[in-house]
Amino acid sequence: GEFGKQTLLGYPLEAIAAGIHSFCSAAVATNGTEPFFEPDLTRMNYVLMTDLGNYSYPLAQAGLLWSSPLFYKHLDTVILVTGWLTTIEEPNEAAGALYRAYRARGEFNFVVIDTVSLLNTLYTWSSFNTNNLGSALGDGLVELVEYVPVQSIHLIGHSLGAHISGAAGRRFQEVKGFNLPRITGLDPANPCFNEGENLSGLSRGDADLVDVIHSNVRVLGKRDPIGDIDFYPNGLNSIQPGCYTITCSHSRAWEYYAESVLPGNERNFVAVKCNGLGALISGLCRKRTAVMGFAVGTNSSSTITKGNFFLRVNSAPPYGRGENY
Repeated sequence: GEFGKQTLLGYPLEAIAAGIHSFCSAAVATNGTEPFFEPDLTRMNYVLMTDLGNYSYPLAQAGLLWSSPLFYKHLDTVILVTGWLTTIEEPNEAAGALYRAYRARGEFNFVVIDTVSLLNTLYTWSSFNTNNLGSALGDGLVELVEYVPVQSIHLIGHSLGAHISGAAGRRFQEVKGFNLPRITGLDPANPCFNEGENLSGLSRGDADLVDVIHSNVRVLGKRDPIGDIDFYPNGLNSIQPGCYTITCSHSRAWEYYAESVLPGNERNFVAVKCNGLGALISGLCRKRTAVMGFAVGTNSSSTITKGNFFLRVNSAPPYGRGENY
């Protein structure tokens, strides 16, 4: 049967991971003959968040948003693609937290694409065809660059939204012949997005810079480094400090990111290039540091030290320990 969200969240960690893995193994064993869950794009909207309220525009009619008087073409644009466990109606905590953080920093266009109405069960989640939705978003971004410079666009995806963002980046590149400047993956979803499995997920090359925060490794989130620069707060532990559930840990990625966006917090999350958290704590790593979150993209990507970075985090806000990694 299909696992609903609530059922799933009651199981122990190992059982969830095993259940997810068996779904994917079954799909792989059929050589991809199992039907993908194809999203109904007519139900999908861009939601422009403003101080005056939220305004929806159909995904297939991106031009309506880009030409709207509420969309300011001289500002940078952040597009957040949410994933499983987040919804606009609930309200969407990730979208709210990130919107408030960017609003505190100054003027940005903040646009959300909400996928949750399509993702009610683990089955639909693990068999979801992200390429459809990603291509539709990519086509919308192709239209957007007729109105604004490509350098002003930053795509952020949480969970499954990270893979949708990757597909959008690939579609954009296919049509335009050049890349989006940056895609940030916040705990990219793990099920079925592994080597040899059916679905292609976010990966380096989908934008000029792909930065990733892993907060629920091996369970809801991926363990593998898939970006140019991958951050592992609390190392390869599946549960984050202060969390008791996988969903809390899966959400920490956007909570850490939102904290880093707030003015004055740019260096809250200093991480060290290392083989693991144990080596970091034992002082075995050379002090090659990078800042996780908002400030990753403030240097040109050529100057960014790429690789895997580890850091410790606090169990309550402020989560970042600054230079005390």
